[in-house]
Amino acid sequence: MPLQLQARFQEPGKRYFRDFSPGDDFYEALIDAHRDLSDEESERLNARLILLLSNHIGDIAVLREALALARREA
Repeated sequence: MPLQLQARFQEPGKRYFRDFSPGDDFYEALIDAHRDLSDEESERLNARLILLLSNHIGDIAVLREALALARREA
């Protein structure tokens, strides 16, 4: 499975009237998760989130592709 670069955010059972709305919902949830955290706590949250989502994806080739893309964009 190749790395998906187009927005694919969705919430089952919820209808959106604009394509970007689900992505906005995720961004808001991400910002809320970081609210009131110190820089160190925020970095730990990001690290845990990366590991949890990487485990969920599970496809090493996709993860390698994502790492390479993220590094190139850094």
